[in-house]
Amino acid sequence: MATNFQLFGFMHVAILGAVVLLAAVLAAVQRRFAPGDKALRTGLAWVILLETIGWDAYLAMHGQLAFPGQLPVELCDVTLYLTVIALFTLNAAVFDLAYYGALAATSMALLTPNLFAPFPSLLDAQYFVAHGLPVISILYLVWSRQAQPRAGSVARAMLGVNVWAALDGALDWIFKTNYMYLRIKPVNVSLLDVMGPWPWYILTGEGVALGLFLLLYLPFRQSPQPEAQEDSVHAD
Repeated sequence: MATNFQLFGFMHVAILGAVVLLAAVLAAVQRRFAPGDKALRTGLAWVILLETIGWDAYLAMHGQLAFPGQLPVELCDVTLYLTVIALFTLNAAVFDLAYYGALAATSMALLTPNLFAPFPSLLDAQYFVAHGLPVISILYLVWSRQAQPRAGSVARAMLGVNVWAALDGALDWIFKTNYMYLRIKPVNVSLLDVMGPWPWYILTGEGVALGLFLLLYLPFRQSPQPEAQEDSVHAD
């Protein structure tokens, strides 16, 4: 079923603006709390976790969450889980992966949404909620100075993405699925459209990912680590 959602139309721009605005509001509220206060951070984690569990339960009850082709193992799914862990723990290693996953990968899903139902619909709303919350959460953690990517995080994130792509690629090869679009490009408009045919768009994507990761790390190249995150590093 085709969608009537207009790319970068009024509603799309409003949704993107709301993601940035909500992150900024949450960061501003967090800065009014005492240092180390985790009520807002863990509350946001619970919201994401319960929303995810609820939606997966809904899909399972309707036969839309099944092995092998309908599992929550896309990169955006993994990023969402990592974001929840980062919110609960401020673990620096987990945050490193969630930071690049949310701002380089999940954000692309917001910029070029892969929608199928006529807009607006429950599926559309859940899509933007599921992809918007990780981006909001990571921006909130950074802007409230509770966490930031560490030195060497670009290399670790590239390794993590490629390891997960290999796992998804194995599923795709064995079961003819299409996780991470490793076999076929998405039907809707995406950045992959300008990266060439298969398999070249996968190789081009490696370069694009590295470039985005480096740009995302640039503002933190010489920044001191937040105290809360330093503690989590030592705890590791």
